[in-house]
Amino acid sequence: MTDHDAEFQGAYFAVEVDGLDLAFFTACSGMSLEFEVMEYKNIMKKGGVKTTSKIPGRAKYSEVVLKRGFTPSKDLHDWFKEVTDAKDAVPYKTGAIVVYDRQSAEVARFSLLNMWPSKMSVSDLNAGTDEVMIEELTMQHEFIDWV
Repeated sequence: MTDHDAEFQGAYFAVEVDGLDLAFFTACSGMSLEFEVMEYKNIMKKGGVKTTSKIPGRAKYSEVVLKRGFTPSKDLHDWFKEVTDAKDAVPYKTGAIVVYDRQSAEVARFSLLNMWPSKMSVSDLNAGTDEVMIEELTMQHEFIDWV
């Protein structure tokens, strides 16, 4: 294992919104970018060969899903309620997913533009098990910058 790998072993994540830590999480998925593929057909003048060219189209960013053990904090609920109560424009936020190592040092930052929570959920309640309740937050965004 390299020193670089050790930085990320046992890492945890925080959601930062408008410069403030909102919550810490133990799992994060969906931080990706892909381009739509645009195709156009060509007929070469010499020999009449037909080809299809592919070029990058519009960028698409997937939703980000964060998970953590249930907490009594209402911060996520309050942010979700702000979106629910919005009458006109979506109350976009600027923020980041910040990755910390086991010594609480920041090792990576994924900046998100125009983000908002689109789903909040809590795991099923079952008194017959000793499983930890899990909170899940799904966020939409329009741009990700991997810093």
